[in-house]
Amino acid sequence: MGIKKHQKWLVDFYKQRNWYQYSSFVRINFLIEEVGELSRAVRAKKIGRDHPGEPNETLKEENDNLKEELADVMDQVLILSDKLGIDIDSLIQQSENKLENRFKK
Repeated sequence: MGIKKHQKWLVDFYKQRNWYQYSSFVRINFLIEEVGELSRAVRAKKIGRDHPGEPNETLKEENDNLKEELADVMDQVLILSDKLGIDIDSLIQQSENKLENRFKK
C-alpha cells in the first residue's frame, strides 16, 4: 500500500473510531507523545534499558517495537497533514526541495 492509499485508509479508520474529530492542537500532543515513545524504543535498541520493572526484550521484540513507534509517528503526521489540508506528496517534495537547495554545490 502506498503512502496516499494508507493515508486515506487511516483517515477513514480514525473517522470510524471518532478519533479524527480532535483539533490540530490536540493532534500535535498525540504526535509529541508518539515521538517520546519512539525515543524510548530507540534508546532500548541502541543503549539498552536498565529498569527493574521492565523485562528484557529480545532483538525481535526491540525491532518490532521500533517499527511500531515509527509507524505511530508517521500516522500522526499523516492525520495532521490531512486535517490541515496539506497533500502528503507536497510534503515529500518540500523535503526534497529544501535539502537540494540547502546543499547545492
